[in-house]
Amino acid sequence: MSTTRSTLERLTPHVEESMGVRDQPMRMRLSPVPAPQDIGRRPLKGIGRLDVDQAIPDPEQPRSDFDSEALSSLAENIRNKGQLHPIHVRWSDAAHKWVIISGERRWRAIRLAGLPTIDCVFHDQPLTKPEILEIQLIENLLREDLKPVEEAKAFESLMQFNGWTGKQVAESLHIAASKVSRALALLKLPTDLQQQVDAGQVPARTAYELSKLSDDQQRRDLAEQATRGTLTNTQAARVVARKPPRSQLTTVGCKQTFFADNGWTLIASSKTKGCYREIEQALMQALDEVRLRIENNIRL
Repeated sequence: MSTTRSTLERLTPHVEESMGVRDQPMRMRLSPVPAPQDIGRRPLKGIGRLDVDQAIPDPEQPRSDFDSEALSSLAENIRNKGQLHPIHVRWSDAAHKWVIISGERRWRAIRLAGLPTIDCVFHDQPLTKPEILEIQLIENLLREDLKPVEEAKAFESLMQFNGWTGKQVAESLHIAASKVSRALALLKLPTDLQQQVDAGQVPARTAYELSKLSDDQQRRDLAEQATRGTLTNTQAARVVARKPPRSQLTTVGCKQTFFADNGWTLIASSKTKGCYREIEQALMQALDEVRLRIENNIRL
């Protein structure tokens, strides 16, 4: 009998607990306080939403200028339709915030629209400068957001960081090598002409032709004609390709002749002695020029 009574006394609290009867009110168990970089994260790994103020621009982003009118238009679209594409961010211990890898234009538009949060793709693993630059370049190239000289400087940065050639940059970004070489040629222009190119006053293709000239004053004169609309890309190519008068030609220091199977003869000449590697470089540049003339429908 005592055994039955003691058993009931031992089981009674458990029975009452299962029925919801408690001597003391139940207290909610609090979850651990999340780390700053986990605030706003969703269960889906790598995707989440942040307060707009928790993201900051990357000072090394290749894009440096944002058109106010275009930003206002984008802000209105986001206000009406929402954010269609997330931005990419990486955590910065120094800033204690998320640094924007790509999508700064959308971030600026969302702030302008007065929205409190922004959708993000989080990059948790540390990224090197070349990796960050590649992500920025790929997105901007796909969205056609970069201006010509900004794009050229980004290509140049990738080459310097990785010790790459223009061809390796093209292979990494899956774009034509000629696009990289034409972009890099813009960096040969004086700063004032580069600014005109990025402002849209001088077309990038025309500026590429002007980069082949050695006289800055001639470049500026032709750029002024392009700004007025009196010089087209084709006309610029013809001016650059125009041969100097025969009286200005000097004695050739080195000359090599190559015969093609289709009947054409190619002559490579230089005022000074050179090597076959230099001839190869000259022929590659000439090939790029021939392809450009074909694109512009320039006849012989």
